[in-house]
Amino acid sequence: MSEIIYLDNNATTAVAPEVREAMMPYLTELYGNPSSVHRFGGQVETAVDRARQQVAELIGCEPDEIIFTACGTESDNAAIRSALATEPDKCHLVTTRVEHPAVRNLCHDITHGGPFRSGYRLTELGVDSQGMLDLQEVGNALSPDTAVVSVMWANNETGVIYPVEAIGAMCRENGILFHTDAVQAVGKVPFALRDLPIDMLSVSGHKLHAPKGVGALYVRRGVRFEPLLKGGHQERNRRAGTEAVANIVAFGAAAELAKKNIALEKTQVARLRDKLEAGLLASCPNAIRNGTAESRLPNTANISFEYIEGESILLMLDEYGICASSGSACTTGSLEPSHVLRAMGVPYTAAHGSIRFSLSVFTTEAEVEKVLEVTPPIIKRLRELSPFGRD
Repeated sequence: MSEIIYLDNNATTAVAPEVREAMMPYLTELYGNPSSVHRFGGQVETAVDRARQQVAELIGCEPDEIIFTACGTESDNAAIRSALATEPDKCHLVTTRVEHPAVRNLCHDITHGGPFRSGYRLTELGVDSQGMLDLQEVGNALSPDTAVVSVMWANNETGVIYPVEAIGAMCRENGILFHTDAVQAVGKVPFALRDLPIDMLSVSGHKLHAPKGVGALYVRRGVRFEPLLKGGHQERNRRAGTEAVANIVAFGAAAELAKKNIALEKTQVARLRDKLEAGLLASCPNAIRNGTAESRLPNTANISFEYIEGESILLMLDEYGICASSGSACTTGSLEPSHVLRAMGVPYTAAHGSIRFSLSVFTTEAEVEKVLEVTPPIIKRLRELSPFGRD
């Protein structure tokens, strides 16, 4: 395939040229172990320290509050398991019905007889038809035995942004740890953690034009932390295992790039997203936007094309080199409609035909126009083939 139109950036992103260039020396001549005492290892440790500073500057915290991990999923698991380990007298977890599987499946495992002691219970907060949370429901869910609340900053499927500052404030007032999976929000939504009531926050490098295999967990100073991985002294005794230096250096470079480009997300990327969304809704009958238009990421459009299957749409888009997604990458292959759309009450006739288009700063006007050109005929053709098709 000669030319790709990549609109699946919420699944993963291309490694930016500047990021690739930054990491290459640590895949070749600078291969020392950052824990070694010799100068050859010391210069590698310096590079890790610089990357930690770059990530901290992106999210507005101190470098010593950053723990490098392998991915967002590890960060989520480390945060929630640590909260339970450091609050042994509390047995209640609160999350939402629309969380990423890294949080949702872990919480289900903990409360349904996984490797933890029995007695944990889980509250899953609902959302309305626009994918929004009810803050009163959040407040009502909190109790004296709540160990941790975990609510994502922005939904990976719909792009809906949740009121994490207000939720964090509720948790702090009640002495409850608050964690947010900010994998989709970091680099798209400007914020400074030093000003926010957030105890732990997860981020992933490959959503920011860094390679796969690196993430970070922010742990606010003063919050007790129990490591997920036990072993050596790495990451200030908070995450054992020799650091993936090249990926960490790349993550730092990507964080610096994201900080420079965050204004483009609100302007250039949002404009192209709106153009794509408006064009598809206007040209494809029975097309529905999923999620609120107001409080959402600037790069994400989730559209249901009623009466047809999303997988069929993707296969036909793929013939034109267009990459999109039906829901999140972590649920691809499931015949069930997205748990996010089910939680929102989207009818099955629409949920099965949902497509997520997620743009980046590398998306061009010409690419959006190409998608607007080829998609309506694809939808029309599939409707003609569908026993439920209608105009």
